[in-house]
Amino acid sequence: MQAPAAANLWRSTPVGVVGLGLIGGSIALDLRRLGVTVHGLVHRPETALRALQRGLVDQVSTDPAVLQTCGLVVLALPLDGLLQPDPALVAALPPQAVVTDVGSVKAPVLARWQPLHPRFVASHPMAGTAAAGVEAGEAGLFSGRPWVATPDGHTEPQALETVHDLASALGARWLCCDAGGHDQAVALISHLPVLVSAALLQAADRASSGSEQPGSAAQLPTLVRALASSGFADTTRVGGGNPRLGTLMARCNQAAVVEALQTYSQCFSELAHQVELGRWGDLEQALHQAQQLRPPFVDPPAAD
Repeated sequence: MQAPAAANLWRSTPVGVVGLGLIGGSIALDLRRLGVTVHGLVHRPETALRALQRGLVDQVSTDPAVLQTCGLVVLALPLDGLLQPDPALVAALPPQAVVTDVGSVKAPVLARWQPLHPRFVASHPMAGTAAAGVEAGEAGLFSGRPWVATPDGHTEPQALETVHDLASALGARWLCCDAGGHDQAVALISHLPVLVSAALLQAADRASSGSEQPGSAAQLPTLVRALASSGFADTTRVGGGNPRLGTLMARCNQAAVVEALQTYSQCFSELAHQVELGRWGDLEQALHQAQQLRPPFVDPPAAD
């Protein structure tokens, strides 16, 4: 389903992007390829210079006044920057502009921003890489990826349609749900994997480095690193990502992450018990079930 044509009006005015790291920079690159004028707001002059050199923006400044002519503003800020926004940024946002964010936790962001701007739409484009900073942005990052909005009864319908059109223009798959449901879901499929893969890295390091036996056992720390291949790389990628981002996700979504960790611990304990007791038939059945469960999680549905 296509967003209504009236929502396309944002393309005729500059789009403001606050923060030009991986997500903000990628949004800016895609918008400029569509012929949209992009105004960037960053903290440091050196970041502004590099953003211009990379072609992320048409204009960029450390002064929030750069947003004054924008019809749409994307807050590509870390969660702490969204939950404790700079008063100068809030004051500079044009009241007629649609404002959206890209935060990975929605309930606290929606509660914080709804009183701050009349046309705020809480949203979350679910795409990323391990890179960060002004060098990280890449074109096409959102193609085929989910872009989730979490409106409530106070969200302006036309503002929601505008963010829908933005997501569609960048090739994303549009989804709407309530903020609480979003936060529970991402705790399971986004925040939990960060902690699980971090634990796997720690386990491999701790178990291999803890041996003081002579001979081949002494070579174990080197050997496990030499033998690590694509499977280990795939399962530990998010655990080796941005530590600040991982901590913020857990802190801002604590209750849902704790619940996800408890469920994971139960499942892991069951598998460990089967191995410890040599219950190979039960283990094979559990792995067969996992094989059947995986496709719906990793094969995306058709675009709307």
